[in-house]
Amino acid sequence: EVQLQASGGGLVQVGGSLRLSCAPSGITFDDSAIGWFRQAPGKGREGVSCITISNGKSYYADFVEGRFTISSDNAKNTVYLQMNNLKPEDTAVYYCTAGQGPCGSSSYTDYWGQGTLVTVSS
Repeated sequence: EVQLQASGGGLVQVGGSLRLSCAPSGITFDDSAIGWFRQAPGKGREGVSCITISNGKSYYADFVEGRFTISSDNAKNTVYLQMNNLKPEDTAVYYCTAGQGPCGSSSYTDYWGQGTLVTVSS
């Protein structure tokens, strides 16, 4: 059974930082892609970032504007999303996804974890 454990959300002031973590189990980490999506109150879900573990290639949504960095610790089978210079519009529930395929494939969102809430106060 594939399980994704996302953590690291919380309340932060504008301009602050948070680091989200996603630790998938039940999949072959080295052959996977891990993505982050978010859903703000009253809005639809949108992609934030993705990393293909095998080659380390990463992708970001335009609204990230260089503020977020996705990385992986293969020894810990964990992916991190470092979020800096947070804005009120970053307030959302953040979800991590996983699949046995590269970012952009039809499979990297096969599995979803429970979200972690990020609240940015002004």
